[in-house]
Amino acid sequence: MTTDNRPEFLLMSGGEAMLHPQLVRRIAEHARHIGARTYVLSGMFFAKSRRIPSAIRSAILAVDHFSASMDVFHEQEVPRKAVFRVLRQLLDEGTDVSLQIVGLGPDDPYLSDLVNDVRTTFDDRVPMFVAGVAPQGRARDWFTREQQTHPPVQQTPCSLAAWPVVGFDGNVTACGNQDVMDGNVPMPPHLLLGNILVDDWAIIKERCLSSPMVRALRTVGPQYLARNLGGRVCSGYCETCWLLSEDPSVPSQVARVADEPRTRALEVATELVTAEAGPVAFARQWGIARYAELVLLGLSEQERARCHA
Repeated sequence: MTTDNRPEFLLMSGGEAMLHPQLVRRIAEHARHIGARTYVLSGMFFAKSRRIPSAIRSAILAVDHFSASMDVFHEQEVPRKAVFRVLRQLLDEGTDVSLQIVGLGPDDPYLSDLVNDVRTTFDDRVPMFVAGVAPQGRARDWFTREQQTHPPVQQTPCSLAAWPVVGFDGNVTACGNQDVMDGNVPMPPHLLLGNILVDDWAIIKERCLSSPMVRALRTVGPQYLARNLGGRVCSGYCETCWLLSEDPSVPSQVARVADEPRTRALEVATELVTAEAGPVAFARQWGIARYAELVLLGLSEQERARCHA
């Protein structure tokens, strides 16, 4: 990557990124050198120590934004009080921090309690992204949903297909779904962008921006594609996407219309609408809607106005 060809943001998560603090620091320092900004998400295992270990502290100081992950299960290992103590220290030192919180659903009393505690403790200075748990990996085999009648499929662009994701094996995909990254489902060919062992950023970026299937996912979403092009429509949004390459006619049809003027116009319009919708709309789609506005905590009135513009 160079200053002329680089991502705007580089996000690091896990697993637990802070188990390799030297790597986090090196990545953050290189990113800053070329003009990219960095974010790291941590489960805060180190908060149980009275002091932040020096290597971890150096990594936190190197990134542009630090986020702590919390849920009821994490709290059994790392007490809330310990996490708050570290966040307070980082805030007082001028570090940009946030929380990523997961609960069992919109009515989970744990979420209400934690959100209120965070807002009171930090005087609304810490933004929060609040989401619900979802079945992943082996849990998918025993998790059952109540059968529902699904409404007609509408265009629902996949904003998660907007950036490349690097997995533990070096594979780069246009999808951050954990089942795809962990290999719990066969890698959908239309989501694979390459591997960092052989492909540099320029190649990955070009594939992400030019792939007809990825462009279509960003524009209309997988269920709309499947319904209109003869693919299998599942009850799940991501599950439908994974099957799009199952029928070779779907990718070939998408490729055939990819560069038509009407297709390009729809892409541009979708990008503008998505960008103008801002972070709250993203939080409503991928998190729990009733808590979506919490992503704006800590912003000035002027910054909030821009997010709602």
